[in-house]
Amino acid sequence: MFIDSHIHLDAPEFDADRDAVIAAAREAGVTRFIVPAVGRGNFDTVARLVAGLPGSACAFGIHPLFVDAAAEEDLAALREALGRGVACAVGEIGLDGFEDEPDAARREHFFAEQLKLAREFDLPVILHVRRAQDRVLKYLRRHRVRGGIAHAFNGSAQQARAFLDLGFHLGFGGAMTYSGSTRIRALAAQVPLERIVLETDAPDIPPAWAAGGRNVPANLPRFAQELADLRGIPVEEVRAACHAATRQALHLADER
Repeated sequence: MFIDSHIHLDAPEFDADRDAVIAAAREAGVTRFIVPAVGRGNFDTVARLVAGLPGSACAFGIHPLFVDAAAEEDLAALREALGRGVACAVGEIGLDGFEDEPDAARREHFFAEQLKLAREFDLPVILHVRRAQDRVLKYLRRHRVRGGIAHAFNGSAQQARAFLDLGFHLGFGGAMTYSGSTRIRALAAQVPLERIVLETDAPDIPPAWAAGGRNVPANLPRFAQELADLRGIPVEEVRAACHAATRQALHLADER
């Protein structure tokens, strides 16, 4: 079976047919979901959602694109939420160099404080690193955490090695399916397979066959096939390795 290591099942894009989306994913073999929060307002939402999905888990964090609307008190709320012991990671957190940054220092402050919380609770982190890999690495070296996942990785081979050296796994998904994504496809073919996790980031980052549309977790097995084709290995080898890598990265228990 497959684990979708990063999916926003709580997103409003799924409000009309969430149960059907989950059922279709299970039919395709995707049975476990990691649902990261993006801000204080959806900590409880993602916790309730995954409570009804056996083998799945949530993560609590303040996404860099939501920091501008966050308050300092939200960090205290995050500490309280992590204290409940239901989150498998602190996430989605990080930095973003693609969108405009009205206050880069504030985003870096929130990122650093959340890394400190990950250390305090001895949790891995789920990282947003879009066009900010080197800045993220700077903070990871300063605030060493228990590894985790660099989600939707699209950096250089050198940056990939730096994340791997710090104990992180790298997430690949829809972007890998585009023939023009040469750097991502090359990395997917070269990174040690045991350090790769599969993800959709649904409803975002739709694959080539659904460009401009909504991404769904049922796409994950096709992502596995794409990765297998890039590496020239059987898809079952990819499935087993990425399943084990996700469990290792987020310290997940066996599915029962």
